[in-house]
Amino acid sequence: MEEQKEQLAVAMPRIGDAAPEFKAVTTQGDINFPSDYKGNWVILFSHPADFTPVCTSEFMTFASMEEQFARANCKLVGLSVDGLYSHIAWLRTIKDKIEYRGMKDVEVKFPLIEDITMEVAKKYGMIQPNEDTTKAVRAVFFIDPKGIIRTIIYYPLSLGRNFDELYRVLLALKTSDEFGVATPADWRPGDDVIISPAGSCGSAQNRMEGKKGDMDCKDWFFCTKKINEDDIMKKVLKK
Repeated sequence: MEEQKEQLAVAMPRIGDAAPEFKAVTTQGDINFPSDYKGNWVILFSHPADFTPVCTSEFMTFASMEEQFARANCKLVGLSVDGLYSHIAWLRTIKDKIEYRGMKDVEVKFPLIEDITMEVAKKYGMIQPNEDTTKAVRAVFFIDPKGIIRTIIYYPLSLGRNFDELYRVLLALKTSDEFGVATPADWRPGDDVIISPAGSCGSAQNRMEGKKGDMDCKDWFFCTKKINEDDIMKKVLKK
């Protein structure tokens, strides 16, 4: 058993790494990842198994939010170690039979990868042997338009994801890129953003003497400024 766990335990890629490449069969046809998605943000996420209740609730939620993510130039790609026909049957069942939190007749249009060999799951470190040796955990990879991994979030099998948070992360990443700022705890569009700490003694002194322009500085290292929500959304959403 321990030897099997060692074979399955593959180091996951890290933030800042190029997203590992793969070709796969999906419910929406073959894909070549991440090259097919160049120029788009992508959320690549895994789930443990088809026909399971937590995964069903997650897929219904993601599918209901797909247009919202699309407006932020972000595509969704799911994965589990089940086969293509199982995927198709499960997604049809979701559309035909499942109602959850007011969602019903939900059609999942984004691709769901067949990964019965666990090749892709291993490349992305989605198999956590101490959690399960045959199922992928709930991994989430945010990949930018250049194919670089920007954020990684992992959940255990029993814990459903917070999809408002996943959308917030996407907006925060894009805001940081567009405006050259950082985002503080619990940030949402319209909240103050963080300005990088002063890079020199002179800059720090200017901040302390009040020469800080549109910044609000509590100390030389902690400065914020306001960016209107409308200005942010004009930048991060598709025109």
